[in-house]
Amino acid sequence: MFLLRLCFLVLLIQLSNSSFSETIDVCPSCATTSISEAIQKSNRHDTVLVQQGTYLEHGIIIDHPLTLLGMHKPVIDGEGLKGIIEVYADSVTISGFVLQNVGVSYTSDYAAIYLSRCKNFRITDNILQNVFFGMLIEKSHDGLIANNQISSKAVEQYNSGNGIHAWHCSELMIRGNEVHNVRDGIYLEFVEDSEIVDNLSYDNLRYGLHFMFSNNDDYYNNEFINNGAGVAVMFSKYINMKKNLFYKNWGTASFGLLLKEIYDAEIEDNIFQENSIGVHVEGSNRINYVRNDFERNGWAVKIAGGCYSNIFRENNFLNNSFDISYNSKMNDNGFQNNYWSSYSGYDLDRDGVGDVPYRPVKLFSYVVNRTPETIILLRSLFIDILNFSERVSPVFTPDELVDSQPKMTRIND
Repeated sequence: MFLLRLCFLVLLIQLSNSSFSETIDVCPSCATTSISEAIQKSNRHDTVLVQQGTYLEHGIIIDHPLTLLGMHKPVIDGEGLKGIIEVYADSVTISGFVLQNVGVSYTSDYAAIYLSRCKNFRITDNILQNVFFGMLIEKSHDGLIANNQISSKAVEQYNSGNGIHAWHCSELMIRGNEVHNVRDGIYLEFVEDSEIVDNLSYDNLRYGLHFMFSNNDDYYNNEFINNGAGVAVMFSKYINMKKNLFYKNWGTASFGLLLKEIYDAEIEDNIFQENSIGVHVEGSNRINYVRNDFERNGWAVKIAGGCYSNIFRENNFLNNSFDISYNSKMNDNGFQNNYWSSYSGYDLDRDGVGDVPYRPVKLFSYVVNRTPETIILLRSLFIDILNFSERVSPVFTPDELVDSQPKMTRIND
C-alpha cells in the first residue's frame, strides 16, 4: 500500500509540474525586457516568448528544460563580444530568432548557439549571420537541427569557424539547413547513428561537409556547391551517401568527394558534376558505387591506391576528361554495366550491352598522375595514339580493370 501511494505521489508531482508551466513575455515595453532575465525567472519546462525587436545580449545561459521562442524573428545581437546562447540542459527548444555578430577568438570557440551534454534538443527556424561558429554541439544526443540559415564572412581558415559543428554526438537529425561562407559548412567528428538530409552547403572556405570517425550515418538529398575543396569523408564506416549533388567544387586541390579510410559504404544515386575530381579515393574498401552520374569532371574517379573489393555498377560516365585514374597495377575492384560516353564499341545482338569490353583507364591518366605538367598534351594526336596502344596491349594500366558489359545508352533512373 505504501508503494502504491508513493507511485501516485510521484505521478501527481509530475502532472503538477507540467500543468503549471508558464509563459514569460519579453519585449522592450514588457515587465521583462531582457532574455537572460526572463530565463533566470523561468522554471523547468516554461516558455520564454520573445517579441520582435533587437536585444543586445551575449552569454545567455540555459540550464534547465525550456522553450525559447521568437515572434516575428527578434534579433539577438552579440555585438562581436562572445558567444550568444549556451545550453547545458536537456529538453531545450530554440526557434524563430536572428542571432548575429558572434565574437571571434583564437583561444575560445564562440558560437551563436553552443550546446554541451544535452539530450532531446530542438534548434529550428533560426537565422545565424556573421558568426564564428554557427552551432557548436558537444557530447549531445537525440537532437533536431532543422531549417536554419547560417552564414558568415569567412576569408581565412585560421580565423573562421564552422556552420554546424558536432563532436561526440549521436542520433542527430540535421535537416533542411542552408550554410554558406563559413569554414566548413557541416563538420562532424565522432558522430554516430545520425541523418544529414536536405541541406544546402555552398561557397564555404574549405569543405561543404567534413566528417571523421563517424559511423552508421546517412547523408541524403544534400547539395554541396562551389566549396573550396568539396566534401571530405575520413576514417569512418557503414556510411550511406545517396541522392546528393556535388557541383562545381573546382580548383587545383579540389574534389566533389574525398574518401579516405572508409569501409563498407553505399554511394548511390549521386550527381558529380563539374568538379576537378568527382571522387578521390584513398585506402577505402568494400564500397558500392551504384547509379551515380559523373559528368564533365576533370577526373570522374581517382583511385590513389590501397582500395579493394569496391564495385562500380550502373553508373554514367559522361564527358569527363578522365573517367578512371588508377596508380597501381593491382586491382580488386569490379566494373559492371556502366555507361561510358567515350566507349566506341558495338552491339550486334542489340541487347543494350556492348559486345566489346571497355577499359576505362587510359595510359595518359597514368602519365599525368606522375607528371602533372603533361596535361597540356591532353587533346593532342600523340596522346590518342598512346592511349590506343595501351588499350590494345596493356603494360602500365591494370589489365583486369575492365567493364566487360558496358551499356550502350545512358542509364536513367
